[in-house]
Amino acid sequence: MWYWVFKFAIIGPIAKALLAPRWSGREHLPRRGAFVLAPNHVTYLDPVFVSLGVPRKVIFIAKSRYYEHRALGWFLSAIGQVPVDPENAASAAPALDAARGLLASGGVWAAFPEGTRSPDGRLYRGHTGIMRVALATGVPVIPVAVTGTREIKPPKSLGRNKIHVTYGRPMDLSPWQGRAGDPAAWREATDALMREIASMTGQEQVDAYPPRKDGPTSA
Repeated sequence: MWYWVFKFAIIGPIAKALLAPRWSGREHLPRRGAFVLAPNHVTYLDPVFVSLGVPRKVIFIAKSRYYEHRALGWFLSAIGQVPVDPENAASAAPALDAARGLLASGGVWAAFPEGTRSPDGRLYRGHTGIMRVALATGVPVIPVAVTGTREIKPPKSLGRNKIHVTYGRPMDLSPWQGRAGDPAAWREATDALMREIASMTGQEQVDAYPPRKDGPTSA
């Protein structure tokens, strides 16, 4: 219940009134069934605007340290977000397990393939977690482009329509069909995903992982 209250009665109306975001490509979002949203990540605002443009409940996986703060932990739990501690490949397993469970129930999983925020606005190398799950489950992967959040500087930018979220067409994963357990396929598909996101955002790509920061995450 709290998810819908915050999305449609509190956070959503305030964000729309103050920042006038735009969304496009929503016709590419499946109306039912599981799918994955894979956005670029430049600021803390990105999860809010990615979620607001989707009529269904969107679940990000938040770092467990956030739950140590009583108010923030309550908020994250109330809106159904999942706590994990993905500091390395081994500890990322619970995040992927949680994602598989969510998708098996027909839910919508959102994950930043970069794993954390870009420090300079460029698009960094993607982690393979999304494709590890998607190639095994066959769920659609929607590349998402978020632009304008990095330029938000209240109060000057209020209402100036700088934020734009674009939902792309579901990726064609057929080139990696039958290779769900192949790490090389995970990497190839992830690199293809990052190229698609870069084509949508216009960001310069960096062939390196970004330095880790706090925020919603991916594996």
